[in-house]
Amino acid sequence: MLEPDEIERIADELLEAAANRVPVRRLTARYPEMTIDDSYAVQSLWGRRNEEAGRTLVGRKIGLTSRAMQMATGITEPDYGLIFDDMVFETGTTLQWQTYTHPRVEMELAFVLKEPLQGPGCTIFDVLRATEYVVPALEILDSRIEMEGRTIVDTISDNAAMGVMVTGGRPVRPHDIDLRWVGGLLYRNQTIEETGVSAGVLNHPASGVAWLANKIAPHGASLAAGEIILAGSFTRPMWVYAGDTVFADYGPLGTITCQFE
Repeated sequence: MLEPDEIERIADELLEAAANRVPVRRLTARYPEMTIDDSYAVQSLWGRRNEEAGRTLVGRKIGLTSRAMQMATGITEPDYGLIFDDMVFETGTTLQWQTYTHPRVEMELAFVLKEPLQGPGCTIFDVLRATEYVVPALEILDSRIEMEGRTIVDTISDNAAMGVMVTGGRPVRPHDIDLRWVGGLLYRNQTIEETGVSAGVLNHPASGVAWLANKIAPHGASLAAGEIILAGSFTRPMWVYAGDTVFADYGPLGTITCQFE
């Protein structure tokens, strides 16, 4: 495992990379002994530094929960990251492409909790009972670490590649719809680039939320009422470029759009 001063140095590097938009060299190339526990330690310190700077934690994201995403990245274990208040946008927003590094877009469902969730032993039924509503969301992936050769250790350290999220469409209560069969069409400009169905996320998107509650429990953490939980993508990441318009169609749950300029 890495020494505390190495954890601190990496967290500071990533803060600087987010500010100047210059990705740092891959961590596992420089620290081949780095572990998953080390990477979450980096993420945790990075998160504390952001809170000290005035950002407010409003939720968490889960990544790499679907076969589509695991095949796209070559990483087979789910991960999680932090969502701050200034990372949440509404449909119709215009995003500045140059403020992101290698931006990509994914279709997801976001769970908004009305009750806390605590592991271990959290199940999808606990998640459904604790959820106030589920709403369509797009995740915009970002990268503060060079992408070539990345492992899950690099990705976790990089806040699970979280950039921002865009919500829209129609919020639904979790028992009013079969969440496994929420489908999506993801367009870039006028072309459908990706399609998927939410059962691709661990057979049920609520399974991702349960996984997260259980994953963070050994660290004394839990999910709080009011938190937004991005449950994981059920499409492969779609590259976007300056001038692109993104349109996501969730069928009965409505649509989300955003533009990059």
